[in-house]
Amino acid sequence: MDLTFFFLVLLLVALGLVMVFSASYANSSYRFGTPYLFVKNQAEYAVIGIILMIAISYFDYHHLHKLALPIYVITVILLGITVVAKNSPLVRPTNGAYRWITLGSFQFQPSEIAKFALILVFAHLLANADGDKKDARSKRFRILTYIGAIGIICALVIAEKHMSATIILVLLAAVMLFVGGLPAKWFVIGGGVVAAALVGVANLPFYQHVSTRMTIWKNPWDPSLSSNDAWQTQQSLYAIGSGRLLGLGLGKSRQKYLYLPEPQNDFIFSIVCEELGFVGALLIIILFAVLIWRGVMISLRAKDKFGMLLGVGLTMQVGIQVVLNIAVVTNTIPNTGVSLPFFSYGGTSLVMLLAQMGLVLSISRTSSIEKS
Repeated sequence: MDLTFFFLVLLLVALGLVMVFSASYANSSYRFGTPYLFVKNQAEYAVIGIILMIAISYFDYHHLHKLALPIYVITVILLGITVVAKNSPLVRPTNGAYRWITLGSFQFQPSEIAKFALILVFAHLLANADGDKKDARSKRFRILTYIGAIGIICALVIAEKHMSATIILVLLAAVMLFVGGLPAKWFVIGGGVVAAALVGVANLPFYQHVSTRMTIWKNPWDPSLSSNDAWQTQQSLYAIGSGRLLGLGLGKSRQKYLYLPEPQNDFIFSIVCEELGFVGALLIIILFAVLIWRGVMISLRAKDKFGMLLGVGLTMQVGIQVVLNIAVVTNTIPNTGVSLPFFSYGGTSLVMLLAQMGLVLSISRTSSIEKS
């Protein structure tokens, strides 16, 4: 097992728990009468996730090659339930969105599982492509298979009104296809189709909030916006600016006191910047960069193509989400609601992420980087 990668993950989880507590204790105290609710829940999921990560690191990832299609089908069914069973005991709204399946006291988000399922099925399909026929008809069939694999999942996630997950899924598919050796012309064609599709989706009646977010992105202080529309972005920018070089100090954020909504969630990096400053935020970004570099190196030295594709996909999911999250909280791109890996509050996301890091560690056991 690659200990460098393992301890980097543990360090990021530990830092994430510290920041969840710091960002959430005011919100938790006001709403629930205790400052520890959010960090307690997150810590419980972190323990479950770490145990799962260690256990999975001993699992032979090759078994997933045969399980890729069944896992994909199960994920599609779970996503379908969130679309067709709205307002049922299984699917209840959370913050106005129907993205969670509830089983008693347990709640999970199928779109988080969908990221893993997509990575897995693309690793399976692309690894098998080497043994397929090379004639034009077979190549066209493979392309249609790739389009179908991403199209079905994205259609269901779009129906959930979950644009951020859709963007991540499309980017993950692009990374997998690039690493898998898809000719460049297909990226040009696919990029045009995806861009047109996203513009079309953004203009659907139930996606009208996208145009508002575009206006906020262009100018968060636009007088045509209502005070509520741009509030989160404005408070995020205030928090980042307040941190300056060295920050206000851990626990000393002002924006978390009911100014920045749900500061422990997608905008937790704003609190990081406010409390730890530019230097602290930069160090955390460097930790993420080292983790991603190490994960990619492990994957590229895997003993088979399936392991290489699986590892790169799992590692790049972290990279994609880090870049998108930081871009959102700094208003570099419109608000898409992307969580920051290991930091943002959320049990399903954290457990899935740690389980996936366990698979990267499983790959590292046979990777040449371990032996070198």
